[in-house]
Amino acid sequence: MMNTYWKTGLMAGVSLSVVLGAAFADDAAGAPDTARQLDTVIVLGAQQTYSSVESTEAMALQQAPVTSILAQIDNLPGVQVQEGDAFGFDDWSTGVAVRGFQNNLGEQQVGITIDGMPNGGSNYGGGAKANRYIDTQNAGAIEVSQGTADIASRSNDALGGTLNFTTQNPLDERRVRVSASLGDFDSQRFYGRYDSGLLSDDKTKFWVSLSTQSATDHVNQSADNRRDHMAAKLQTEQFGIDWTSYISYDDTQENNYQRLFSPDQFAANPDSDELTGEWTGVPYIDQLYRQAWGTLRENLFFYVKGEKELFDGFNLEAGLYRHDNAGRGDWVPQYVVNVGQFGASAVPLVTFTDPAGTPLTPEAGCVSSITYPYGGGGSEYDAACFPAGSIPVSSYRHTHYQKERTGAYADFDWNTQLGEAIDNTVRGGLWYEDATRYEYRDWHQLIDSRIGADYDHTAYWVQYNREFPQSTFKWYLEDVVKVSDFSFRLGVKQFSNEIERADNFTPNDPALNFKVSTDSDVLFSGGAAWAPSAMPGLEVFAGYAENFKAIPDTVLEVLAPGGTPDPETSENMEVGVRYSGDRLRGSLVYFDSTFENRLLAVANQTVDGIDYLEASNGGYINGGGIESSGFEASGEFLVNDSLSLFASYTSISDATILGTGVVSKDVATGLTAVDLSGNIVSTVVGNDVPGIAKNMAVLSADYREGNFYAGLSTKWVDDRFVDLANSWTAESYYDADLYAGVSGSALSDDLSNVDFRLTVNNLFDGDWLAGISGNGAWISAPRTVVFTVTADF
Repeated sequence: MMNTYWKTGLMAGVSLSVVLGAAFADDAAGAPDTARQLDTVIVLGAQQTYSSVESTEAMALQQAPVTSILAQIDNLPGVQVQEGDAFGFDDWSTGVAVRGFQNNLGEQQVGITIDGMPNGGSNYGGGAKANRYIDTQNAGAIEVSQGTADIASRSNDALGGTLNFTTQNPLDERRVRVSASLGDFDSQRFYGRYDSGLLSDDKTKFWVSLSTQSATDHVNQSADNRRDHMAAKLQTEQFGIDWTSYISYDDTQENNYQRLFSPDQFAANPDSDELTGEWTGVPYIDQLYRQAWGTLRENLFFYVKGEKELFDGFNLEAGLYRHDNAGRGDWVPQYVVNVGQFGASAVPLVTFTDPAGTPLTPEAGCVSSITYPYGGGGSEYDAACFPAGSIPVSSYRHTHYQKERTGAYADFDWNTQLGEAIDNTVRGGLWYEDATRYEYRDWHQLIDSRIGADYDHTAYWVQYNREFPQSTFKWYLEDVVKVSDFSFRLGVKQFSNEIERADNFTPNDPALNFKVSTDSDVLFSGGAAWAPSAMPGLEVFAGYAENFKAIPDTVLEVLAPGGTPDPETSENMEVGVRYSGDRLRGSLVYFDSTFENRLLAVANQTVDGIDYLEASNGGYINGGGIESSGFEASGEFLVNDSLSLFASYTSISDATILGTGVVSKDVATGLTAVDLSGNIVSTVVGNDVPGIAKNMAVLSADYREGNFYAGLSTKWVDDRFVDLANSWTAESYYDADLYAGVSGSALSDDLSNVDFRLTVNNLFDGDWLAGISGNGAWISAPRTVVFTVTADF
């Protein structure tokens, strides 16, 4: 982690800058422009044949700057964001769903890009969601392309669409912005950014930013969550080429939340995830010590791209990017694995030793008095079952993750006129990425399990060490023809992916070292749009796309050669109408998706405890597929110059597990159980997909008058199933967010460049089950209040 000196300096600088900003208000450009626009969420492209929406300033204001950028898209139609932490600090419990496709702890089915660059996956072990790349106060609009999406999207996960998180461009005028936030759960954030404005060449401009933030958890306030972020962006024109480059560095330490695995746990205490805040000295209990449930990540990302019109109507864009991600995940197993360090002892999992360090076994017939957690522990964990003076021992387990990616792409579009009536645009492009993910796990013995979680930094066991080199190549070609009020689009694309499993312990064992190549078929996409000139602002569209996801490296953790399942694929169709007028904007879309060869994650944690010796993050089964269909409606109405109303509604009428279509395969994958005669005893085929709400609705109002602005948003989420068996239902809930702000000029002319904002999330302090994954669910965060001061000078 970065040392604390620059943090202290930044905090002092922000505080001083707010004061100086007020003192020199007459020289400032004016109050911060953080929330002065009431803009639409409906994207109306040039006769676009697919549905897409984007976040607005109002949606950004509903979340405090300390909150993850992911939360800003939760009100968009078809989108559901669930985070276990009040500020999105916990990547472990974060999930995003779009029309029934999900990114969560076990599944990645929605692509994420950063200014159009691929994020390299969103999984916990080696992936990185958008909040690792972009500071919330540097973020631009977030573009959500559902279903059919854009053919040029650079992602290996875009089965159900793409989320493109953009960064703000540098300003033309020089500006210094500083901001400070303080709130519940010891949250604090300090941010500073310098915009150069156009330099003397009148072509170049850039910004640099620095932020630090911290908070604790919302259950027992024992977590130590910290994040430091640095970023810079440059735009210039050189050699007749428009250049853009961006770099960000993110250093995060998070303590996790635990999933609940039964409705009884939630009913007993909906405000607790059952992790503990105090060290007890009893290893079986201390396996739930929150500060030892950790996620540590460093994320470095850089890209540069150039754009140029080579000749009339022909535009070329090309770019390079580099991404490095490293960190680890922590747990504290309640035993020490005997790998020979105890001499002749045959005790496999050591829980107590004598003062000389010799492993002990519990007294015969002793009954444990430990009742918590996971229903209680056996006699091997209870000190009362061992001789007086016995010493408890336990481990600190580290799973180390690292990922390195280098990629390049080139896109072109060529616009020509075919006669006087036909406008034709040919688009195409190439994308190549070379990546390697590294993972190893080591175990450290706690120095003294009786007094704390400090551990011996020399590992007593390295459980495994492996790496996954991977290459991705994609090409696409599309033709768009516009005739009068009509637009027609037809495209093809193809992926070629090769991934290798390399075991660094036994590099010559073919069972542990192998390659898997997954090339997609040529995938088709197309659509049509009609924008009648007699009805300005109205557009009718229809689109179809075939999407593909290569076998991810996480599957190769647990599969042997020849056991690799087919790649996941999807077919997405949508038909819709949208309208954009001076005061009313809206859209209505029907969608239908078929998702085949779905890989279902099987967690290594259940209501009975955690399998710490599992040499992966769980397993996978081929769940056959999913069918989903439904419709989305969204609209914004500008009542007057000050008041804007927004509403959205999503209905997913059918999101069911298809199975493989072959009973024997469903039995082999665990979807179906049969008796000795082959009769089906139980099956999850035909059940609803866990985590997907059949209905969601949003209603929000945003107001601005003079120096004052405010907004209130409420989202309703229908019931969701937690488990594959559909035996546990997460009940519907309402979530309301409130923000209110005022320019300092309302208080004094000397504060005209200062902005004050209050943000309240979960306004009515409701309790519900939030993220769902692996037959378990995380609890929601309670009401959270944050106050932010921002100054420009």
